[in-house]
Amino acid sequence: MGAGLAYAIAAYGLWGFLPVFFVLLSPSSAPEIVAWRIVLSVVFCLVLLTVTRGWPALITIVRDTRTTLILGGAGVLILVNWGVYVFATLTGHVVEAALGYFTNPIVTVLLGVFVLREKLRPLQWVSIGISAVAVLVLAVNYGQFPWIALILAFSFGLYGLVKKQVGGRVDAISGLTIETAWLAPFASVVLIVIAANGALTTGNSGIPHLLLMMSAGVITAVPLLLFAAGARRLPLSYMGLTQYLAPVLQLIIGVFVLHEDMPFARWLGFGLVWVALIVLTIDMFTAGRGPRRASLERP
Repeated sequence: MGAGLAYAIAAYGLWGFLPVFFVLLSPSSAPEIVAWRIVLSVVFCLVLLTVTRGWPALITIVRDTRTTLILGGAGVLILVNWGVYVFATLTGHVVEAALGYFTNPIVTVLLGVFVLREKLRPLQWVSIGISAVAVLVLAVNYGQFPWIALILAFSFGLYGLVKKQVGGRVDAISGLTIETAWLAPFASVVLIVIAANGALTTGNSGIPHLLLMMSAGVITAVPLLLFAAGARRLPLSYMGLTQYLAPVLQLIIGVFVLHEDMPFARWLGFGLVWVALIVLTIDMFTAGRGPRRASLERP
């Protein structure tokens, strides 16, 4: 289990430092970064498939039309998630993005109720109630609705729900390959349009910037593979707890590195969300099982 925990911590640690990576890609715009991330992820995944001899598994999945279409839907959701996350990072909203990933487990529970018609236990209702109060506090006292946080939480929650439909039939590399392959034509058009307008920064902002951008595929795929390795070795309850490492790191980076505003109302809202997560975690362990709806992949 020690190796599994190490893989999980490494995966969430890398995801936690993503804001620094995207900030270093300045002056690139969010559409350019996301488009390159998609295209380069496809390229890196194709290399991985060749090295790991994963082509037979990929071909088997592609022949299943239903599974391929489901993964296409997952690709759309991950496009929304990636786009909003990069936008949040580049516009000084890393703290709100962290709130989104803190909120994600609670959103996952809500989706279980309204989509899968699952029944909630009392502590789960308490957790959702506290979360609703937190959103209200952030919207009223902080002066703006936390739309970035909620879009991130719901897009990733829905992504996990869609991925649940394909279950264990799709491995991490094949899944990411198909999802990004669906998006690659759109991403290519975006890059062509940006270049035609003379706004393409990649290749025009120095060698360090170019090398960073070209590593976007690796930065996307490696944490996912580490996560998959950890998930195979750890109980879901442990995976559920380690997932909070990423938003904790994002919060630290937003407040202490990027110096984003953190007024009392925002601390209060975050505090309520953390209380809700503690309640949800207590319920998870007292129920005697791990979280049934934990997402098996992350953007």
